[in-house]
Amino acid sequence: MSDCIFCKIIDGAVPSMKVYEDAYSLVIMDIAGDVDGHMLAIPKRHIKSIFDCDSDTLHHVMDTVKVVASRLKEKCGYDGVNLLNASGEAAGQSVGHFHIHIIPRKDGDGIDAWPRFPGSKEEISKIYDNIINIQEENKNETL
Repeated sequence: MSDCIFCKIIDGAVPSMKVYEDAYSLVIMDIAGDVDGHMLAIPKRHIKSIFDCDSDTLHHVMDTVKVVASRLKEKCGYDGVNLLNASGEAAGQSVGHFHIHIIPRKDGDGIDAWPRFPGSKEEISKIYDNIINIQEENKNETL
């Protein structure tokens, strides 16, 4: 997609600091400067969000995330990572190309990467009842 910043990075039209690249995905340093080591894992194909992502692409991107997260732990002394994704404008997605933020973490780093939620408005059972048949529906779709 010609107006997508991530597609421009993938095509080499916009410079980036590439951390990892394979046939399916790319990991770049995030230029936000908000957290040491903040990176973005993106599929090379333009996919708007997780809702549009096929399972093979998602699998490849997550494999890439694991490779990079393991490297952060082994070579950079990080103790963990937060993986963040916003899919859809309602969730705060600001770039219309699926991506996963990799936030390296050290014990006691003081980073609060977990959002503060205002509290549930719906009964848990109502949402549960609406999605309970998801496994059965997925089984039927794949047959």
